[in-house]
Amino acid sequence: MKFRTLMRHIRVGCRNIIRNGWMTIASIGAVTTTLILVSVFLALVLNLNEIAKNIENDVEIKTLVELGTSEEEVIALGKQLEEIEGVESVTFSSNDEELQGLIDSMGEEGETWELFEQDNPLNHAFVVRAEVPQDTEKIAKEIQSFDNINKVVFGKDVVKQLFEFNNYARVIGIALIVALVFTAIFLISNTIKITIIARSTEIGIMKLVGATNGFIRWPFFIEGLLLGVLGSVIPIAIVLGGYYYLDSAVIDTISFSFVELLPFNPFAWQLSLLVLAIGAIIGVWGSVMSIRKYLKV
Repeated sequence: MKFRTLMRHIRVGCRNIIRNGWMTIASIGAVTTTLILVSVFLALVLNLNEIAKNIENDVEIKTLVELGTSEEEVIALGKQLEEIEGVESVTFSSNDEELQGLIDSMGEEGETWELFEQDNPLNHAFVVRAEVPQDTEKIAKEIQSFDNINKVVFGKDVVKQLFEFNNYARVIGIALIVALVFTAIFLISNTIKITIIARSTEIGIMKLVGATNGFIRWPFFIEGLLLGVLGSVIPIAIVLGGYYYLDSAVIDTISFSFVELLPFNPFAWQLSLLVLAIGAIIGVWGSVMSIRKYLKV
């Protein structure tokens, strides 16, 4: 396509947006309304995915060493744990550290356990983390076969349910976003179709005098692209404004360590580009689908 022809299509597309007046506002409104929901779900899904990853990364295998195990055997066991395929880190916790952690976790009631500081009944422990959280159960089973192991604790049932829930949440979130995008395409295509109907005679005449489908389609392509991009501006502003407030004010009041929002920067750029891309696709696709019928002359 020649540059002059491309500029002609852009001018015509921009002129059509201005000329259509209320229909342009209706089209932008349809895109804006739907993209607000899409943007909210995108922000929610991306952050839920981050929270899910934080929860999954907190999953650990606590390996209690058999009482009476010698220091050399404990060191050897630690090396054996580090050599397991898929293990990210192995942290040793002595029985004194385990007792102190128990005392600190119980607050005032923990003072009772201070009586055991001279004759500590707790086991030494290794805290094992998997490179891939989903491999936790497999690694735990391998650890159970080692010598000098008293108990392996990782919350088998809870961990399994957690991973299943996270997977379902991700799938449902993506499905909702896809459904909203298709809803937006339907709305914008119907809205643009009304404007095309008003110009159906003009399109027919252009076809009869030899205009190609591409020549006729390109201005509508540009028009749909601009409508989608313009309809993306307000949703981006609303969602990022609300997200900034949450990130700077509300999240500090939440005490759960795993509830951590994605940093505003670069999240703002990522969301903006995603919403702009979705808006552009919605506008272009809606225009293409709407004009297809009137090119068959």
